[in-house]
Amino acid sequence: MPISRRNLFAASAGLAMATAIGDIRTANASTELATVQMPGVIRRKVGTIEVTALLDGYMEMPAALFKAPEDEAARLAWKQFQPASPRLSPVNAFLINLGERLVLVDTGAAGLFGPTLGRTPQALAAVGVKPEQIDAVLFTHMHPDHVGGAIDPHGNAVFSNAEMIVSEADFRYWHDDTALNQAPDAFKPFFSGARTVAKAYEKRLTQFSGETELLGALGTVPLPGHTPGHTGFVVHSGDDTLLIWADIVHHAAFQFAHPEWGPAFDVDGTLATASRKRAFDQAAHDRILVAGMHLPFPGFGHVALEKGEYRFVAAEWPYDL
Repeated sequence: MPISRRNLFAASAGLAMATAIGDIRTANASTELATVQMPGVIRRKVGTIEVTALLDGYMEMPAALFKAPEDEAARLAWKQFQPASPRLSPVNAFLINLGERLVLVDTGAAGLFGPTLGRTPQALAAVGVKPEQIDAVLFTHMHPDHVGGAIDPHGNAVFSNAEMIVSEADFRYWHDDTALNQAPDAFKPFFSGARTVAKAYEKRLTQFSGETELLGALGTVPLPGHTPGHTGFVVHSGDDTLLIWADIVHHAAFQFAHPEWGPAFDVDGTLATASRKRAFDQAAHDRILVAGMHLPFPGFGHVALEKGEYRFVAAEWPYDL
C-alpha cells in the first residue's frame, strides 16, 4: 500500500499509542491519589501592577438562598454543565503588589464556615508572602468570609504590620447596636466578628467614604446594598483597568441570567440589585476586566451584554507576566 500523508500520520499515531501502552504496562512506579488540592494561586498583570488571585476555598449556597425557582435554577445549572445540587460558591481574595507596598484585598474566612474554607494562608505561602509582609488589608465589606482570616482564633491580628482599610459606612453599620438588635439571630454573629476584627486593628485603622484614591494607585467604587458600605476597588495602570467588584455576584450561573436574584443576607436587596446592574453595565460598556470574590476561580473575566442578557466570559490564562 502506498504511503500517503494520511496513512503516515495514522501510522505515527498508532506507533506513539503502542509505545505509550507499552510504557504503562512495564512501569512499576506508582503514586497515591491526591486527597486535597494544591494552593489556588494565579498571577496576572494590570499594566505594571501584579495582581494575584488567592483561593480561600468554597461554601455551599443553595438556590433557596436566592429564593430562586427550582426549575429555573436547575435549568441554569444544566446550561453551565453544573449539577443542580449542591450549589457551591468559591471564595477568593486578591493580593496586589504595588511595588512599594503589598496589599491584600479581603482575607477569606479562616475556620468560620467549616473545613472547605480558610486556605488563604497556604495560598500566600505558595507565592512566598509572609503575613508580616502585608502592608495594608483592604476590606470590600465586613462579612465573615471576607474578614475572618484577618485574626487568629484568639482575636489577634494575623497581619501584624498591616493597616486595615474599610469604608466608613460598613464600619459604622457593624458597630451599630440598633442594626445588631434588628438583625435575624443567624446573622448576629456577623456583628461580633466584624467588631473583633476592627478591635484587633484599631491602632492601624483607616476609613474612607465615597469614591476616593487609596495608597496612590487604587480607586474605590461604592457598590452598596449587599452591605451598606460594600465597595469595589479599581486597579488602573497604563492602558489596563481591573475592577475588583467584591460580592456583586455570588453565583455566576444564576445572577448574570437573573441580576435580580440576590442572597438572603443582602442588607438591602433592592439596592444590591441596582448596584449589580450598574456594575454589569459599566463592565460591559467599557469592556474592562473584572474580578470577584465569588466568581469561578481565579475570578477574572469580562461581562458581555447580548440582546439584553448578561454573560460572564472568563479571562484567558495569563501565560506570561
